[in-house]
Amino acid sequence: MKKLSVKSVVAIGIGAALFFVLGKISIPTPVPNTYISLQYAVQAVFATLFGPVAGLLIGFIGHTLIDATSYGPWWSWIIASAFVGLVIGLVTMKLDISEGLDKNKLIRFNVAQVIAHLLAWGLVAPCLDILIYSEPIEKLFAQGLMAGVANMLTTGIVGTLLLIAYAKTIVKSGSLSKED
Repeated sequence: MKKLSVKSVVAIGIGAALFFVLGKISIPTPVPNTYISLQYAVQAVFATLFGPVAGLLIGFIGHTLIDATSYGPWWSWIIASAFVGLVIGLVTMKLDISEGLDKNKLIRFNVAQVIAHLLAWGLVAPCLDILIYSEPIEKLFAQGLMAGVANMLTTGIVGTLLLIAYAKTIVKSGSLSKED
């Protein structure tokens, strides 16, 4: 198994902390216990830049901290958050943002995040809620639909803007030259 680099470990720590802080700032939706928040946009960017393991751990650690400081861990949604980071990291693994960001890379990023959120909130979280907590099915799919749509929109908008901003800070290889 490949070891995580120091850079990746630091990214996981920073990403999980940002996930936690942003997860504490959320806007309630009409569906009970479902919120609009920005932590998934940050997780998606970190998963794109640092890979699937970082994305998974950021979601797992960050969501566990949110739940532990609120009402106690809700494992089905913690696992779904980790799943989001894993899927986005896997689908975007070959994107090399250091060489620039174009329309195709942004499309791939957004396809990845839509797939991840659809699967996480439409399948993983509701199924685990049924298996772990014996929750009523109607409630679960209403929550999953609202969470999925909210997360796709915030990740699509804010995540895309964050990636664009990040890409603009990168010095492309060969762009620096020595003055005489």
